[in-house]
Amino acid sequence: MDDQNKNLILATVLSFLVILGWFVAGPMLFPQWFPAETQAPLTAVSDDAAATPDPGTTAPAGAVASTEPLPESPRLTIDTPKLSGAISMLGGRFDDLSLKTYHETIEPGSPTVKLLSPVGEGTPYYAVFGWAPGAGLTADDVPGAKTAWQIASGGTLVPGKPVTLRWENAKGLKFLRTIAVDDDYMFTVTDSVENTGATAASLYSYGIVARHGLPKLQNIYVVHEGLVRRTDGSLEELNYSKFASLTPNEKEGYPAEVSEAATDGWIGFTDHYWMTTLIPEQGKPYTAVAKYVPGSDIYQAEVRQPLMTVGPGAKIETSTRMFAGAKEWEAIRDYQDKAGIPGFIDSIDWGWFYFLTKPIFSVLHWLHGLIGNMGLAIIGLTFILKLLVLPLAYKSYVSMARMKELQPEMEVLKERAGDDKQKLQKDMMALYKERKVNPAAGCLPIFIQIPIFFSLYKVIFVTIELRQAPFFGWIKDLSAPDSSSIFNLFGALPWDAPAPHTLLATIFIGVLPILLGITMWLQQKLNPAPADPVQQQLFAWMPFVFMFMLGGFASGLVVYWITNNTITFAQQYLIMRSHGHKPDLFGNIKSGFSKKKPVEVAKK
Repeated sequence: MDDQNKNLILATVLSFLVILGWFVAGPMLFPQWFPAETQAPLTAVSDDAAATPDPGTTAPAGAVASTEPLPESPRLTIDTPKLSGAISMLGGRFDDLSLKTYHETIEPGSPTVKLLSPVGEGTPYYAVFGWAPGAGLTADDVPGAKTAWQIASGGTLVPGKPVTLRWENAKGLKFLRTIAVDDDYMFTVTDSVENTGATAASLYSYGIVARHGLPKLQNIYVVHEGLVRRTDGSLEELNYSKFASLTPNEKEGYPAEVSEAATDGWIGFTDHYWMTTLIPEQGKPYTAVAKYVPGSDIYQAEVRQPLMTVGPGAKIETSTRMFAGAKEWEAIRDYQDKAGIPGFIDSIDWGWFYFLTKPIFSVLHWLHGLIGNMGLAIIGLTFILKLLVLPLAYKSYVSMARMKELQPEMEVLKERAGDDKQKLQKDMMALYKERKVNPAAGCLPIFIQIPIFFSLYKVIFVTIELRQAPFFGWIKDLSAPDSSSIFNLFGALPWDAPAPHTLLATIFIGVLPILLGITMWLQQKLNPAPADPVQQQLFAWMPFVFMFMLGGFASGLVVYWITNNTITFAQQYLIMRSHGHKPDLFGNIKSGFSKKKPVEVAKK
């Protein structure tokens, strides 16, 4: 077997093993990426009553869980271009929020995505803001989760029209809370305390995002689901399965991880496409806490401000922003660049290849803005990526062409060496050196494709811009597998195709996987089949293996692969022709595709 075929087989097999190992053995190699899917129990609300801190402390103990459900109360309506819902006036709890522009499925009439829910509805998920008492105050002296707020000004919460709530205690402290929202997904909660009493008061503000039980997890290991936070420039992710193993914290009373931030950061929970995140005032110190309450099965993300003292006749104010919505790249980027939230773009899980996934998505987003169709944008992105690697691909294909020029001489060397493999190898290396040919150059394009493939896979599965993005015809969602199937003759028979990610769906593939197999087969035909029958079988089956293996992947990824194969085929064909070779597209297996006459090598 000549070195070129060895290299080609090696590259193909390695590519196959890498992809197979990554997508099949992933659950065994990286079990933490596969948290068990569990439906949360209906548990009671947290009363968020903070323990009294020691005087002068800057990171007091946080909220504790309660099993007492809250009664019904008046609600403040939320109505923005992208959000609808309500805030409970009892505690000022954000526990009803839906995303107007996103639906559960692509079916007509599908309900909108519900992000936050109160206790008693599925998986309770909410945010609450309050004050915790310092020296001289008790929990009854500060507003918490059971405080009955009154509207001081404003009506329905809409962009540009904040609503102010008020509450007073018996010690002369007046609390005001102003809630504002923008056109996207950012709330701003500004709390102030005015002391009309005769003595100073110490207290601190906090914000909590609480999740009762596990949500319904996607179980897609390339997507992080759980806590995400940034603390002084350091990004951290914590899966739900890791909460229970947090170190028990005596001060917190529960398993907790406490981080002190000096300058910037944020903390919250992220789902596949949605996120609820607390952002304290940047440039100021705060305490971030990840906490798990085992008895109630509650996961909490907390932001606590330092302890403050308000003297008689004085007033203090603090502000916390809350992002609650879809992880839209453009909106999150603007919050980072224009609203001063450092590193907020990293709340999107870009993965290990972030240095590729970030620019790849930026270009994809730009192309989508120009073209208006995400499928065509993927095709355009493929052309750009192929153009970037064209110089390397050109050298590779030229090297393959020059290898074919040496084919007759190599055959003579094989005859001369007979069974002496060592002599054959030595003579072939001498021939390569003399003709300045690199036999390994033909493998480079294949190896370059691996990180690009993984990066695009990540982009398609992680970014919400690909979610339910249509292409043409039957392809209504580029983030989902091809919905057509041989099982019903691509819609001609009166029964549904097998459900995605099932064994039948893997066997009865759709149109896109078949096109993928055809393009791989055509690309393979540019190269002569090896003489060895075993190698011939390996090459013959490879397009079919990839066709079925990649058939269950997102349609967008298969569109990319089909386009990539087609461009590679055209590039290789034209480069081969430019060097005097006419590839036999239908597999001239016996003679290869070189049309030049054999070059006689004189025996020494």
